Amino acid sequence: MADGGVVMESAMDFAQAVDGTAAPREIVASLCLIDVCYLGFDGRLHRGQLVIHRDLAAELGEVFALMQALKFPVAGAVPLVRYGWSDEASMAADNSSAFNYRTIAGTDRLSRHALGRAVDINPRENPAVYPDGRIAPAGVVYRPDSPGTFTDDHPAVCAFIERGWRWGGHFDHVRDYHHFEK
Repeated sequence: MADGGVVMESAMDFAQAVDGTAAPREIVASLCLIDVCYLGFDGRLHRGQLVIHRDLAAELGEVFALMQALKFPVAGAVPLVRYGWSDEASMAADNSSAFNYRTIAGTDRLSRHALGRAVDINPRENPAVYPDGRIAPAGVVYRPDSPGTFTDDHPAVCAFIERGWRWGGHFDHVRDYHHFEK
């Protein structure tokens, strides 16, 4: 739906955005729901939402404002509740997301997403590439010169790093191009 020319991707309240999470109460209490505006791949202005740790909300909003100013396209930004808390379903839909109470894939350690301290942006343009050749989401190819793709020198990557975030494209064990954490 559109409002004044803006495509509304998500219009949840906080309770709706965290409904059904298995996260402990103290983690949920540290989170907030933010609205983000971005240029969609359709060339139109979109408004979505992200659930993030309240200490990181302003910084994430600043980076999304920068991406909008740069006309960097974002495929979507909707809280994970819409995907039944499935990271795989969200990535397959090319959804950008933040909070999801889950472990790091293949481990029993909580992900930074479980604390609202990570965000994934455009996972189909910026997949996770594992040393064994696996790619998530499946069937995607990382093409650094494609729209909506992050690289070492991309202004949004630099903006995250300047604010103390880590980019998954710099990880040793996996190149997680869509992932930023703090």
